[in-house]
Amino acid sequence: MRKNSIKNTRVNVEVQHELANLIREGIKDPRIHPMTSVTAVEVAPDLKTCRAYISVMGNEEAKNNTIVGLKSAEGYIRRQLAKNINLRNTPEIRFILDESIEYGVAMSKLIDEVTGKEEVQEDGENNQ
Repeated sequence: MRKNSIKNTRVNVEVQHELANLIREGIKDPRIHPMTSVTAVEVAPDLKTCRAYISVMGNEEAKNNTIVGLKSAEGYIRRQLAKNINLRNTPEIRFILDESIEYGVAMSKLIDEVTGKEEVQEDGENNQ
């Protein structure tokens, strides 16, 4: 895997920032859940393609509807990106559902449950 250059990293950050603003303020599609965030963006070095990782806090139906809504608004989003960011090429955006945040929350809950049980057992042993 190729290491990102400074220029590519800056482009990724700028595209992520603009995508987040567009999703939050620019798109009025009711299918897009209000708790939608852009967790990461990977723009190819040739600026032709872009993978946008989207996190949605909601149920499965809300996640699927949000991805469908974003895919249908892809042309508008790309046009707005071209208007707001001065790039040689405006990348073709592919939206990917990112469930890493929910996975992390679930793991954190499991860890808390295990450590909570261990603390209860230790307290019980100390009292005896």
